[in-house]
Amino acid sequence: MSERIVESGEVRLAVEEVGEGTPVLLMHGLTATRRYVVMGSRALERSDHRVLSYDARGHGASSPGPAAEDYRYDDLTADALAVLDDAGVARAVLAGASMGAHTAVRIALEHPERAAGLVLATPAYDPESHGDAVSLERWDALAAGLREDGVEGFLNAYGEPEVPERWRDTVLKVIRQRLGAHEHPSAVADALEAVPRSRPFEEIDDLHRIGVPAVVVASRDEADPGHPYAVGEAYAAALPDARLVSEDPGQSPLAWQGAQLSRIIAEVAERA
Repeated sequence: MSERIVESGEVRLAVEEVGEGTPVLLMHGLTATRRYVVMGSRALERSDHRVLSYDARGHGASSPGPAAEDYRYDDLTADALAVLDDAGVARAVLAGASMGAHTAVRIALEHPERAAGLVLATPAYDPESHGDAVSLERWDALAAGLREDGVEGFLNAYGEPEVPERWRDTVLKVIRQRLGAHEHPSAVADALEAVPRSRPFEEIDDLHRIGVPAVVVASRDEADPGHPYAVGEAYAAALPDARLVSEDPGQSPLAWQGAQLSRIIAEVAERA
């Protein structure tokens, strides 16, 4: 395993590379770090894949954007391409969760030559409902809580997780772990305000233009209401060469299971 810093404009990205073989780029979600895509699983590098992962700008050990608004999908896409360029990778399987999934779609649309395949875990961006006042108010409250009172402030703004009782302690534990892993929490607060105001693409029909093999991993609403199952269905229906997968009803979300998600990524890599 190698760790290094990759420069993307004024931002310094903390990058990890491990394994040899088919290139795979892992991209995490908002408030997470690079370890929260395949959840620490090492299955990919053990099965002949060259795995690149990195902390998004302002997250983990990566430096903040130059300005508070510099967390748009234009910025996130440029960072992902900088990681690929630094590694000398012309084309990779792009696997992302939530914000990372949206960034993967943006790359596949604007730079199709760089995407060999897509694995989109728990996409949440809906072009039709994007930017509604209630949603933005909640994101802003989370940002203010984190900025003013750290992890506890974020949790107070987050409130009681709207998931079954058996998963509530796990959700709260993961939130604490994720938020405690950032060197620049104020930058994460900036991202909480900027990312939800940015559009990775304009219309769901834009996905018709992506011709690479793809899998959409959608969580059931009971377990993960912040990433609606219907959004995953819409992505899978719009992508020409995609299938939709999910956990069985009542089970732990497939996107939380690193080994299983790694197998899905490996399957897409083989098809690609």
